[in-house]
Amino acid sequence: MSRLLFIKASPRGSESRSTAIAEAYLGALTQRFPQIEIDALDVWGDDLPAFDGNKAAAKMKVLGGAEQSIAEKTAWDEVMSVAKRFSSADRYLISTPMWNGGIPYRLKQFIDVVHQPGVTFGLTADDGYSGLLSGKHATLVVTAGAYSPEFPSPHFGVDHQATYLKAWLNQAGVAEVDFVRFQPTILTSDPEGDFMRAKEAALRLASLHTL
Repeated sequence: MSRLLFIKASPRGSESRSTAIAEAYLGALTQRFPQIEIDALDVWGDDLPAFDGNKAAAKMKVLGGAEQSIAEKTAWDEVMSVAKRFSSADRYLISTPMWNGGIPYRLKQFIDVVHQPGVTFGLTADDGYSGLLSGKHATLVVTAGAYSPEFPSPHFGVDHQATYLKAWLNQAGVAEVDFVRFQPTILTSDPEGDFMRAKEAALRLASLHTL
């Protein structure tokens, strides 16, 4: 059975446009494939461990092939419980607003926790990074108040949101990454119409996807 991990990065609940568009996509996909297992993760509501000193030290021990201390091992087990929830999914759906050109800090915290050696990537001096999540697929729903690909940068913002997420997923081995954009959400003459068109784009994408 395929498992989809739905990562919600907006703290705005039912007021979030990125979440609403992603849920439209998910509804259409599950209607076509009712057997798909959905695992929803809210980065604001779920418990995410802080990537603190012991966890960073444990990661460096993994990269260097050294033995972890008891405290580091405990910290690493905490990281692995979240990281393996991510790596075990077959598909990803991520909905996120743009914050200051980038992503909300809780989504960045989630990425820092799950992107770990031996789980999402390998690293060697000869070949560099190699992604371990090959054969997986990600759909990203991204919104932004002022930025859009059609508006010139830097006056309307710079995209460190979609570019960062795609680069991270590609480094982890996820080669297939689709985007649904509702950008801009504020500097538009027809915000409700643009919102509906973004939902329609999400529905079209869901109609094309296979498991």
